[in-house]
Amino acid sequence: MYTHILIATDGSELAQKGLEHGLKLAKGLGSNVTILNVTEPAPIFASAGMYGPVATAEDIVSYHKAGEEYGAKVLKAAKADADKLGVNAETLHVEEMWAAEAINQVAVDRGCDLIVMASHGRRGLGRLILGSQTVEVLTHSRVPVLVVR
Repeated sequence: MYTHILIATDGSELAQKGLEHGLKLAKGLGSNVTILNVTEPAPIFASAGMYGPVATAEDIVSYHKAGEEYGAKVLKAAKADADKLGVNAETLHVEEMWAAEAINQVAVDRGCDLIVMASHGRRGLGRLILGSQTVEVLTHSRVPVLVVR
């Protein structure tokens, strides 16, 4: 049914549940998998001087380096999980994109026919304040999305 599954992970405990579910599904279906980790754009503060801090060039370089290192660590562990199950998986780290945007773009670019991701399932003010990358993926995805909680 699904031949290429995109599994998004941020390395969190909740995302691990999504990864495990997606890998088991891929194993059962004989699907190929792309495991995705995204580093969002560096936070740059809008104000300066006495109004607040501004990210320096060093801060941005440090942020990118930390994102690359963390992404590599997360993807190495995810690939090991896939290998243990005998699932054919590729890994991909995307920088400088919002997670939902990257997930939807990679799904299209790689020809994925299912996206698997986890969600905290926040409601009300918590979702308003924190936003929801899952809702963004669901809203804009061109392919089916399986949300794991």
